Amino acid sequence: MSLRRTAAASIALLCAALPAFPRQQPAGQPAPPAPTPLEIIRRDAEALRPLAASELCRDFLEATALLPSITPRKAWRDKTSREFLSEAAASALAPEARGNLEEVELDERFYYNTRYGSPLAYARPLDVVAAAGFGSAAGRKILDFGYGSAGHLRLLASLGAEVVGVEVDPLLKILYADPSDQGIVGGEGTIRGRLTLVHGQWPAAPGLRQAAGSGFDLVISKNVLKNGYIHPAEPVDPRRLVHLGVDDEAFVRALFEVTRPGGFVLVYNLSPAPAPAGKPYIPWADGRSPFPAELWRKAGFEVIAFDKDDSEAARAMGRALGWDQGERPMDLQADLFALYTLARRPA
Repeated sequence: MSLRRTAAASIALLCAALPAFPRQQPAGQPAPPAPTPLEIIRRDAEALRPLAASELCRDFLEATALLPSITPRKAWRDKTSREFLSEAAASALAPEARGNLEEVELDERFYYNTRYGSPLAYARPLDVVAAAGFGSAAGRKILDFGYGSAGHLRLLASLGAEVVGVEVDPLLKILYADPSDQGIVGGEGTIRGRLTLVHGQWPAAPGLRQAAGSGFDLVISKNVLKNGYIHPAEPVDPRRLVHLGVDDEAFVRALFEVTRPGGFVLVYNLSPAPAPAGKPYIPWADGRSPFPAELWRKAGFEVIAFDKDDSEAARAMGRALGWDQGERPMDLQADLFALYTLARRPA
């Protein structure tokens, strides 16, 4: 959600796909061109393939071959407020106000990674739900709360799923404003899925629940529903928090109501190490479920796993994606942790 623009500065390496180090070229020969962002995604999918424990995850990775190339897009940013505007909104401003705007190019890398990281960081969460019995994506309805970027949603739609992404970050509404970003998504052969993006505070905003729909086989939220974001242990700038717009009980009940009988809800959180004593509190380092197990059960869910440690599997994913390489290598063992909570609406 919008809070991730703050967290991204500290945990971008958790999700960013970094290019491999180039091999030294023989003297006199030009270096090969740098890989495109889409080529990096496909290369990283190959690196993740040996880790995939389910057909769902393998299909997800293979679907990267179907991702389209993206022509750079344009937005405008207010130099003072740093807020983004669409071309239409910028054109509607008075001339003196337009003078305070700067043009920003949103390229293919930003289209697929935005400020929150590689779409392939969803590979491990998909293996988690597959192990619980989720099965194939074809014909399923999937909701992502706080989708962050549309790449993984398009991958799932290309497998035949009806996918809905909900997000409050206003920049994403601008980024994915082209009609081709939503609607029918083609897959292999005759496979067709659908992608819908809904922007606003779900479930609090009027009309948003209706726009997003219900009857979901899977509701997933990655790196958004963190205890530190919703119930911080120390005072925090409100801009760094997630504001649900309803109380905890109403939110979990809303999750239950939009999940079909037999469907799953997965909260999967990657987090850095907590701040050392005496250093400023890091809300995104507390990746525990913000809702106690009793609250999930009170809403009607069966709790399959609660704050289950998945750090070793996440670190293996991080190594495959090169998070421990590049100019700012991450110490995966000391600074990457994963917890997940998995619930099911009884059939």
